[in-house]
Amino acid sequence: MPENMDQVFKETIAKPSDFKFNSKVAGVFDDMVNRSVPYYGEMQRMIGELAATHALPDSNVYDLGCSTGSTLIRMNENVQEDIPFIGIDNSSDMLEKCRKKLNDMGIRRPVKLEIADLDNGVTINNASVAVLCLTLQFVRPINRERLIKAIYSGMVDKGALILVEKILAEDSSFNRDFIRYYYDYKRRNDYSEMEISQKREALENVLIPYKLSENITLLRNAGFSHCEVFFKWYNFSGLIAIK
Repeated sequence: MPENMDQVFKETIAKPSDFKFNSKVAGVFDDMVNRSVPYYGEMQRMIGELAATHALPDSNVYDLGCSTGSTLIRMNENVQEDIPFIGIDNSSDMLEKCRKKLNDMGIRRPVKLEIADLDNGVTINNASVAVLCLTLQFVRPINRERLIKAIYSGMVDKGALILVEKILAEDSSFNRDFIRYYYDYKRRNDYSEMEISQKREALENVLIPYKLSENITLLRNAGFSHCEVFFKWYNFSGLIAIK
């Protein structure tokens, strides 16, 4: 069994607490997300391509909720090397893992890692690209509009916001089927029924998805003029919005 295989919910937990991105999760996060998110590698490749297309000289590229740095590493392969990266996360354990991965990769571009809670707002400066990859869904709904507006305000003209989210179906009658297909995906990746159930309970009050249309409305209300879906798999979607 791989050393960093996700077994966070493998043993019976009497009462699962709310999901937290602590050191235990940080240690297995890369395995967790690759086994839990359909086409995660392809999402990352697409984010890298989109970032490279829209990143501008003399600007910044932000990864908001950068976790262990997988998106930063992927964008580093595509984006012009003199454009600085800024990674923000509210978990010091995640940022520690991210810093180690970046160092191990020998990344030479300027990269700043900052600890901040997006629920409390964020300061964005001179951004041509900002990424929210499976991040906005963890921000309390009451704070999402303020966050998206702050990102918009800190972006240069023609800047791009890349948003990947778990979503609800537009018609609720599809939700049950989509969730069933999703759990089938997790079973194919060797998660047990207990692991699936306990993680679902732990995430219940933490991960709050919107419909795709609600996310588009959120982006348009913040001022983004162009919005396009670039990825869709049942209850996961990727959007790009241009200022």
